Amino acid sequence: MAESAQPQPGTAQGEDGNRRDFLLIAANAMIGVGAACVAWPLLDSLEPARDVLASGAPVDIDISGIAPGQQIVAQWRSHPVFIARRTPESLAVLQSAADTGLLRDPDSEAVQQPPYAKNSYRSLKPDILVLVGICTHLGCIPNFVPTPGGGLGPAWPGGYFCPCHGSRYDLAGRVFSGVPAPYNLPVPPYRFVGDTVLRIGENPPDSDFDFASIEQI
Repeated sequence: MAESAQPQPGTAQGEDGNRRDFLLIAANAMIGVGAACVAWPLLDSLEPARDVLASGAPVDIDISGIAPGQQIVAQWRSHPVFIARRTPESLAVLQSAADTGLLRDPDSEAVQQPPYAKNSYRSLKPDILVLVGICTHLGCIPNFVPTPGGGLGPAWPGGYFCPCHGSRYDLAGRVFSGVPAPYNLPVPPYRFVGDTVLRIGENPPDSDFDFASIEQI
């Protein structure tokens, strides 16, 4: 039996087949590009309102999962916001002379926090710390180093260390003396809207604190 003739490269039939293959591939590629163009605005619309975050609109954060000695980082006005749960031991250190003697502004006299956070804890609730996580020297992001001593020396009480130029802050965000940073870490406006929900960007009902009034961020 005669074998079926197969298109040979360079023949008209072979060229037609190649042309069809190319057109199919091109069509499928265009369909894929079109689908991507449709999908991107949809996927982008599912992102959690980055323009709203940047505008300073309040942001609710569930803090129920933060264990003592741990921290999470949220975002408000495009700034990182540190939210830490302090241990009873670390709260005691904040009021000790071993800590306050290291600090440039232990009583938070510079306006780097709302009036309701001008206390030894710099917070509404002693155990929950809320800070804008931007070093007041050149805007770096400090590291959370809550354990006393260790590689930062025996006098280290626990807190925040900025690796860029060595600025240090305690676990209330109060800056050490003799470091490049001039001010305590800022405390943003915030309040509790439930036992485990923190609202950043909104004061308690009895306060009209304006974040723009702080000395430096």
